[in-house]
Amino acid sequence: MDNISSTIEYIARELPDLKFKENEPMKNHTTFKIGGPVHVMYFPECVFSLIRLCELLQDRKITPLIIGNGSDLLVSDDALDIIVINTLKLNGISIVDFDEILDYQDITVEAGTLLSSIAVFAYENGLTGFEFAHGIPGSLGGAVLMNAGAYGGEMKDVVLSTSAYNPNIGIHTLIGTENEFSYRHSRFSETGDVVLSAVIRLQKDDKESIKQKMEDLSIRRRTSQPLEFPSGGSTFKRPKKGYAAALIEQAGLKGYTVGGAMVSEKHSGFVINNGSATFSDVMSVIEYVQETVLEKFGIELELEVKVIK
Repeated sequence: MDNISSTIEYIARELPDLKFKENEPMKNHTTFKIGGPVHVMYFPECVFSLIRLCELLQDRKITPLIIGNGSDLLVSDDALDIIVINTLKLNGISIVDFDEILDYQDITVEAGTLLSSIAVFAYENGLTGFEFAHGIPGSLGGAVLMNAGAYGGEMKDVVLSTSAYNPNIGIHTLIGTENEFSYRHSRFSETGDVVLSAVIRLQKDDKESIKQKMEDLSIRRRTSQPLEFPSGGSTFKRPKKGYAAALIEQAGLKGYTVGGAMVSEKHSGFVINNGSATFSDVMSVIEYVQETVLEKFGIELELEVKVIK
């Protein structure tokens, strides 16, 4: 019996109520709608279960792939002999110590909570500052890890502290600058820490004003981004000089197609799945775009999506 198969049995004995699926297609768990089957995918329903699962995998010297909504993942079509932990069932949001006098309010959010759900919760409670994330299709854990942002807002602007689990030191809390946020980066990008939750600080405001901001940003997204097609969001990070989308368009690559993958004609910073794209199709488009932009402008485009193969 191989290590992963024996590990599945080991975990089943230690966590008999933990839900899992074997040979689960990753295409069902990524916004690109691309990805082959993984050996096993676990679905912990509480933070304790997630931590215990990580401990058991550490015992077996296995590093899992931890995902939320899969909004920044491009996964190979091949069968992958890996263990995946899906955090989407860890989606609790709660108010921290409500005080009518203060002009701000802190909320605690679990790692698997969708950013859209956080934005709606904030609106319902008259809290502003999270409208920028309403249209980002990711979850809290991934958003913290990569300091997700849009329309002038970033996670670093609202995250007060982060609770994380590290196999060597256990549960620990990072406050403010300890998260080491920078453009599409945090300390979690470099460590084996698993984001468990975050405390987010938002300002109190009029609900109608918040609703209007969300609607305005929604209109901007619908008119400028190819939301009708599966994708991983912005494919490339913003380079030090210029903007990825502008460089790609100036290189004449808008609409460039390989198989079912294409540089979006609406927003050239997006590589989209026309409905039949394979992992190879998308990678071919990405690599050609990178080579062409480097040749024409001397600028290297770095991927914002994470490639799993």
